[in-house]
Amino acid sequence: MNTKTKWLVRGLFLVWIALLYSYLKQPPFNFLVLNTFLAFIPIELSFHIDVGKPQNGLLFWVLIIVWLLFYPNTPYLLTDLFHLSLLNPYGVNGLLRLDDLMWFKFALLLISTIFSTLVGLWGLDKVGDAITARFHAHNLLVKHAVIVALTILASIGIFIGRFLRIHTIYLFLTPELFIRPLLNMWSRPTIVFIVLLTAVQLVFYYTLKLIQKPQSK
Repeated sequence: MNTKTKWLVRGLFLVWIALLYSYLKQPPFNFLVLNTFLAFIPIELSFHIDVGKPQNGLLFWVLIIVWLLFYPNTPYLLTDLFHLSLLNPYGVNGLLRLDDLMWFKFALLLISTIFSTLVGLWGLDKVGDAITARFHAHNLLVKHAVIVALTILASIGIFIGRFLRIHTIYLFLTPELFIRPLLNMWSRPTIVFIVLLTAVQLVFYYTLKLIQKPQSK
């Protein structure tokens, strides 16, 4: 992604968040404004990470850690799709309602989720390349292992945000309130959730890679 495209993405997010704020100020969908903004933060951070960039090793790993702390906010939007049930989409006849406002809100939620997730996965791929190169590991299996590990960590972050209701910022403000629930959250349903969300993200990621793969004639 070149510099021009990065600024285009920034502009689109700015306009989109302003649009969401204009139309979704009131509950129950006002959460989408904040969640979309949080989803953009790791995307912006990924713009500053590349193979050999930053050159300073300490700065590189600090940026990677900060990116990783915020990255789960991007695929987190996938779980927001459950809020579509708040639209009461089915009428008394059991069929989907043809209501302008309902479908408008449906479009807003879906666009935020898909656009943020796809651009976020581009960032994931870029971060994966940067980490692999930093270890001087040219084996493709190492790159895949890094992507899977980052995705598992992202799924853990999604669980923390969705079920423990702990935002990333809490780690900086009250770390003791962050760490204790994290140690006590492990159970069979937790592991199943993390595995399933990891699978969903990897399907998205590798589908994008398959589409982007140059076709031989």
